[in-house]
Formats: sequence, structure tokens, C-alpha cells
Amino acid sequence: MQPKGANLQKIRDGKKTYAVTPHLPGGFVKPDVLRRYAEAAEQFGGVLKLTSAQRIMITGLKAEDVEGVWELLGMQPAMGFANCVRSIKMCPGDTFCKRGKQDAIKLGMELDKRYHKKEMPSRIKMGVAGCPNSCAEVHVKDVGFIGTENGWDVYVGGCAGAQPRLADKLLGSLNLEEALRIAEIIVSFYKQNAEVERMGVFIDRIGFGSFQKEVLSRFYGQQQSDSAETGLPLPKQTTSAPLLKENLQPGDMVNEDTVISDILRVYPHTVPVFRSFGLGCLGCPSSTGEPLHQAAAIHGLQVSDLVEALNSSIKEEQNK
Repeated sequence: MQPKGANLQKIRDGKKTYAVTPHLPGGFVKPDVLRRYAEAAEQFGGVLKLTSAQRIMITGLKAEDVEGVWELLGMQPAMGFANCVRSIKMCPGDTFCKRGKQDAIKLGMELDKRYHKKEMPSRIKMGVAGCPNSCAEVHVKDVGFIGTENGWDVYVGGCAGAQPRLADKLLGSLNLEEALRIAEIIVSFYKQNAEVERMGVFIDRIGFGSFQKEVLSRFYGQQQSDSAETGLPLPKQTTSAPLLKENLQPGDMVNEDTVISDILRVYPHTVPVFRSFGLGCLGCPSSTGEPLHQAAAIHGLQVSDLVEALNSSIKEEQNK
């Protein structure tokens, strides 16, 4: 029998090794807990491995040592059984990250408390990202949330693995209470109607329109109607980005509303200017929709100084 709270990792020359993975909500870990991890690994000859689910695994363990590892750690296993909510991955959100639009930690921790290890038709993973950069990989999660200036956008049906699927956007601009309520409705509808299948497979089987129709009818508390795609009037969708100046042309000067990617496209020689202000991550996804004033505010810069330096560089290039 497999040791309690352990996963079989390898079989070499007939010898089995196991791994244990304690639950670390949100990936937060206190120093004394880290010391217990280190002590357990040293005492039982294990190897520490950071996982994609924001946890710390101890692998390379013998079956007879697993119970002693758990006793020393004094923690609970991360996984209950195969078909359950496996993990809720969350980014630092606006609590710690300069780009955060919403409190990903608050929403993520509440989702963890409500759903972690809850039985499901198949394995389920959740993700919460505090901004559209989606560091929590929301688009490959069964249920996910992305924070914008206007609230939380909800995504369903994503997964990685052997048959990857990008999540579908269900609706947007929800507050915290609404986000938790739609999560409850999604999970409940899935549990009641899915077979042994991931969320995305279930959605593809019944059709996204049908899934959206059923979920939103419960969310809004309305009777199904004959409206085109979902059977319900959809909430007004708002964009997370402000209206920005588009299609910067050669010869144009930039201003505080000019998008960084437009500047780099038209004036690639300005890269050193950006870097001189500490804006070195020009390949960041945010640059595709971020105006100079937002980038300056995030990095603690005066946007007027940045605009002046960029326009000076543009004029110098034009005068050559």
C-alpha cells in the first residue's frame, strides 16, 4: 500500500521512492516552517522541490520514512484524492505587486478555504491573477479570475497537459462578493452535471453558449430567455485599458498617453532611453497596452521627464 499522504515518484532497481507535498495556501510560508522542511529533508535524505502549484515538495523518500516526515512537519497534505480541487494558484496582487489591479491574495485565499480538496467529477485547478499579465496562468485553469481596473474577469475551462485548452471568458467587471458567488455557481453546476471530465471537456461537450446560459441564469436569478447566444442579456463588457492613442506614425511626438509598444515599433532607437529610466523589461506583456503615464506611475517616475527624454531622442534621430 502507498504510504499515507505520499505520491509514488520513481522505481529504480525495484526500489520505490515517494514524495510528500504539504498544503501551503498561496505559497506563503513562515520561517519556522521552512526550517522544518529543511530539517525533514536532511534527516530523511529527501530533496526539496518547488512545485508549479506554489508548494514545496520533499521527494526521494523511502516508504518507511514518510510517517516520520509528516510528524516532523506537522502539516496537512496538499492533495486529498485524485478528483478534487487540486490547487488555487494566486499572484501577489495589489498587496505586493506594483502592477496589481485587484487583491488576488484575498480572493485566492478565500477560494482556497472554500474549495481546496473538495470532491469534483475530475481534477480542478483554479487561478487568481491581480492584473492582465496573468502570472497565475489563469488561461490554463479550470476556473480563474483576472483583475482589471473595473473588477474581476471570470474565465472557465482552461487546462494544460497533454490536451491543452485555453479558458473562455465568462463575464467581467465583478466585485469580490460577485466573484465568489459566480465561483460557487460554476462549481455547483459542474458538480451536478459533469461526467468524469475536466471543466473544459464538459464545456465543449455541452457547448460554451449552453454553459454560459445556465451559469448566468443562476447568477442573475433570471428566467431563461430567447436572446441570441446565452439566453440572457449579458452584462456590459468593459475594457480594462483606457482609450489610448493608437497607430503612432513616424514623425509623431509622443505624449503621456502613448503606448510603449507603439513607441518601440516606430522608434526602436529609444530602447536606451527607456533603460536609462529603469524601464528595462520592454518585452513585458504590459507594454502592449500600457501608456507612458501608467508605466511612470508604477515605477515611481515623473512622466514629464520620460516624455521629454523620448521626444528629445526622436528629434535627434530625425535630424541625422
